Amino acid sequence: MPISMFSVALVRCCGTSAALCSVSLVTDLHLGIDVGGTKILGVILDPSDPREPIAVRRSATPDTVDHVVDSLRDVIEFLRADAGRRGHTVSTIGIGVPGVVDRGGVLRGAPNLLCAVDQPLKDRVEQAVGSPVLVENDANCALWAEAELGVGQGALDIVMVALGTGIGGAVMVDGRLRVGAHGFAGEPGHMVVCRDGVLCPCGRRGCWERYASGAGLAWLAQQAVGRAGETSGASRMVELAGGDPSAIRGEHVTAAADEGDGTALAVFEQFAEWVAVGIGSLINILDPDLVIIGGGLVDQSHHYLDRVRELLPAEVLGAGAHRPTPIAAASMGPMAGAIGAALLASTQRRFR
Repeated sequence: MPISMFSVALVRCCGTSAALCSVSLVTDLHLGIDVGGTKILGVILDPSDPREPIAVRRSATPDTVDHVVDSLRDVIEFLRADAGRRGHTVSTIGIGVPGVVDRGGVLRGAPNLLCAVDQPLKDRVEQAVGSPVLVENDANCALWAEAELGVGQGALDIVMVALGTGIGGAVMVDGRLRVGAHGFAGEPGHMVVCRDGVLCPCGRRGCWERYASGAGLAWLAQQAVGRAGETSGASRMVELAGGDPSAIRGEHVTAAADEGDGTALAVFEQFAEWVAVGIGSLINILDPDLVIIGGGLVDQSHHYLDRVRELLPAEVLGAGAHRPTPIAAASMGPMAGAIGAALLASTQRRFR
């Protein structure tokens, strides 16, 4: 479906006319929003099947905090009006944002939403819409969706690793999210796995996400091509990058691997090794029931996930003394953050 700056879709309908659509006899519905670096996605959950929202609202993410608040208000008001037309009301609102959020709802670090850093986002949105709002890290929201409705159902101790441009994460212990003393827990991308390694934008060297993220995949490919002297198209990755090895991106690696390019497949082998190093450390610290791989690179998991599973026993202390910790690909899809935000706002048992 074409998506303009603002668009809406009725996802579930029990009749032939949208005007006659009804979800249930309950009156209180839950609204969730996922704020990304380029888009804002809002949903209203269907109480009978929260995995399939009743209504969806999309907007571009503006580049100033005032306009971000305005866009969030517009999305909320639109979805509230949609609920009202169905004879229902919105009782809770949750918002997931791409960064660390303190316990007061202030965004304290967000490389993809810099305009909102150190802004009291929770307070500003509440003032704009006249209702209480939960503001939470987007990975925490996605983990909650997976635990409630997705691949994490039945597990009480879960680690989510979101492999995207960088690496995000979330932690659940005994069925509750662990956000830490300041709200910053669950950020594994900046644990150091290679002292004196690659310089990270955070200012340190050897952070895990410099090797095991989308940006890390591109860097590994550039290094592999350089070592092989493949500067004129000897690797399909270079061809896809327009002949410039320094322009190789993660999607070029994936496309070349899908075509069977040997260098690209070797890069994914090395990528799997780095993913296993970090996940092994997380298992050693937290001993979870399950590790969930999410983020944009989950769609390419067929190139690395089985190899990660093979490599993990060598990274986990006492691996032979218990069953291997399952590693699963996230199952909730691109709406996980918004659905999880709505679910989090509707429950009182989310945190310790």
